[in-house]
Amino acid sequence: MTWNIPNILTLLRLVAAPLVAVMFLYFTRPYADIFAVTLFVSAAITDWFDGYLARAWGQQTRFGTMLDPIADKAMVVIALMVIIAFSSWSPWLVLPATVILFREVFVSGLREFLGDTAGTLKVTQLAKWKTTLQMIAIAVLFSQGVFEHYFGMSIWGMDDQMVSAILNGDRPDLHGLRWKLDGAEWAGRAGLWLLWIAAALTLVTGFDYFRKAMPYLKG
Repeated sequence: MTWNIPNILTLLRLVAAPLVAVMFLYFTRPYADIFAVTLFVSAAITDWFDGYLARAWGQQTRFGTMLDPIADKAMVVIALMVIIAFSSWSPWLVLPATVILFREVFVSGLREFLGDTAGTLKVTQLAKWKTTLQMIAIAVLFSQGVFEHYFGMSIWGMDDQMVSAILNGDRPDLHGLRWKLDGAEWAGRAGLWLLWIAAALTLVTGFDYFRKAMPYLKG
């Protein structure tokens, strides 16, 4: 194992993956959401930096090549589990998440079965875009929780009539209820659409890997 900066960044991203879930065990919301989205976005940014630095500095190693996709999958899988656990189990969220999780398990199984010939399933450019889109979708969905809980904190002690009056513009919006509610709604919609697009790319790349593995599965 070569401990250069790109590999250290990749390892830190792998460690950050379970910490996203741990945030919800030790912090109340919305602080857990804020810490989780901050940690997730920071880790996602290192996904670009470690690859860029490894290529720019000529520090690409077998250890880094092995660890990088594992860290990406751990981040996506754990974050999706957390989002689903704190959601209302809406099928519109569960279905694309299930597609993504199934594909990751399926491709990992293919690579394990192929063994020394797993190089056939090299990460494609489309697969990289898929991972990027997954991470953006997850970050946006995490931000929905931040908006929702700040909205809930802002209406604490208000009755339904007062909240309706403020949102309808009949009373001054001193606590920013409108932009917090709009932020939650738009983050939820945008995050869901992005997750569905990522799920579609997930299916395409998964089928591409299966097609490439077919010659080794015959017989």
